[in-house]
Amino acid sequence: MARPREFDETAAVERAMHAFWDHGYEATSTQDLCEATGLGRSSVYNTFSSKRALFRRSLAHYSARGLAGRKAILEGPGTAAERIAAMFDALVEEELADGRRGCLVVNTVAELGTPDDDIGALLRQDTEQQLALLAGCVREGVLDGSVRDGRDPADVAEFLLSTISGLRLMSRRGASGEAMHAVADLALAAITR
Repeated sequence: MARPREFDETAAVERAMHAFWDHGYEATSTQDLCEATGLGRSSVYNTFSSKRALFRRSLAHYSARGLAGRKAILEGPGTAAERIAAMFDALVEEELADGRRGCLVVNTVAELGTPDDDIGALLRQDTEQQLALLAGCVREGVLDGSVRDGRDPADVAEFLLSTISGLRLMSRRGASGEAMHAVADLALAAITR
C-alpha cells in the first residue's frame, strides 16, 4: 500500500514558482527546488516527474493567477480607460513591492523563447488570453468613448501587452517607479481621448 502524500501539492507548486521566478528555469537546480518546496529529491521527482514538469505546473499556476488578477481589474468598474490606467498602476506598484522580478512569462520567453513543446504552448496560450482580455477592454473603451476609435482593438491590445512587458523589464533593470509610471501614462495617452 502506497504511503499517502503528506504535503500540499498546490503550496509546493507555489513555492517552486517563486524559485523559478527568482532564478529562471536553467539556473534553478533540483536542490533549489527541494529547498524551496521543503520536499526531498525523491518526493519532487515522484510527485512532479521532472524539473521541467514542475516548471510547467509552476508556469501554469503563475499564468492563471496573473490572468485572474488582470481580469478583475479590466472587467471591474469604471470606463475602459480608467481600468487600463488602474492595470498599469497595479503593475508598477506590484513590481516595486515584489522585488522587481518582472513577469515569469516574460522572463521565460526571454530565457527559452517559445519552444515547440508544452512550455511553448503554455506561453502562447497565456499571450492569447492576455490579448483577448485587453482587446475586449479596448472594444468597451471605444463604445464608452474613453478609448480612441479607428484602430483595430487587436493591434491596441498588442501595444498594451508590449507596454506591460516593457514595464516588467524596466523594473528588472531598476528603473524608478516614476519612470515606469511615465511610460504607462504615455501608453495611456496614445490610446485615450
